[in-house]
Amino acid sequence: MKVAIIGATGYSGAELFRLLHGHPHVSRCDVFSSSQDGVHVSESFPHVGSVDGAVLHKLEIEALSRYDAVFFATPPGVSGEWAPALVDRGVKVIDLSGDFRLKDGAVYAQWYGREAAPSAYLERAVYGLTEWNREAVRGAVLLSNPGCYPTATLLGLAPLVKEGLIKEDSIIVDAKSGVSGAGRKAGLGTHFSEVNENVKIYKVNVHQHIPEIEQTLQTWNEAMEPITFSTHLIPMTRGIMATIYAKAKQPISPNDLVDLYKTSYEGSPFIRVRKAGQFPATKEVYGSNYCDIGLAYDERTGRVTVVSVIDNLMKGAAGQAVQNFNLIMGWDEAAGLRSLPIYP
Repeated sequence: MKVAIIGATGYSGAELFRLLHGHPHVSRCDVFSSSQDGVHVSESFPHVGSVDGAVLHKLEIEALSRYDAVFFATPPGVSGEWAPALVDRGVKVIDLSGDFRLKDGAVYAQWYGREAAPSAYLERAVYGLTEWNREAVRGAVLLSNPGCYPTATLLGLAPLVKEGLIKEDSIIVDAKSGVSGAGRKAGLGTHFSEVNENVKIYKVNVHQHIPEIEQTLQTWNEAMEPITFSTHLIPMTRGIMATIYAKAKQPISPNDLVDLYKTSYEGSPFIRVRKAGQFPATKEVYGSNYCDIGLAYDERTGRVTVVSVIDNLMKGAAGQAVQNFNLIMGWDEAAGLRSLPIYP
């Protein structure tokens, strides 16, 4: 199996390269760039300096068409331009950007501030929230990998929404991310002296992941209302914690909540549901493809609290992309992803 990565000089691309380089079914992994033809990846990431052949190639459709699968770990707009031609040639495309996540091009333009990909490809793209879309993923040619915040949020909410246990207008998500979620490009917002010993809220009510989350919730329950979704930057490198609040329609015990989630995620190797009264921390999934979930019900307020944690570069990006790649190719879903979290 020969695969290519476009955008290997960003954090998600580097993580993809690490995973695919050690994947049991991948014999060759090449890297492409729009601006660094002939440059070794180690110029950006010295930690891969011992890997032979990790030289960036120029983006060319004909060259990319010779691969079995192509991963896009690129900023918005790149895959929307390049992926359709590859799909038309029968190449499997797995896109880690947001270019194919939203089915409505007008909604994409509103939230991303740019023109959407052609509507035929938006419709064709399969949304790769693996645990809840396995059958569609298996037949995908164009796979849209979910965003990091949506992955943590939707995995945390799915059993409640699908079973109709919460009021449709009551969801509040308080999400926090490490700095790597902002990408590698230098900027004032991620400058050490701005982030260290500081917590900042950002993109209040305008985060581009809001319509992605709402779109999926409404496919599960057409009655779902808009959510309140707030994001915060915290002084750590990796990790997302989504603390989710929703009003229950009927009282439910913590043990029943745990049983619901364990049943819902039975057979999902990367979802770990904690015992009642236990809650996960981001360090406990660091460097892994796991999503850990803790649950509580407050009898006084009638609210369910869900705590969902992931590594934003793994389950929130590269790890989930490889998990979907495995399903597309008909392999074990966990191939190349069995590593336990790094701790401490």
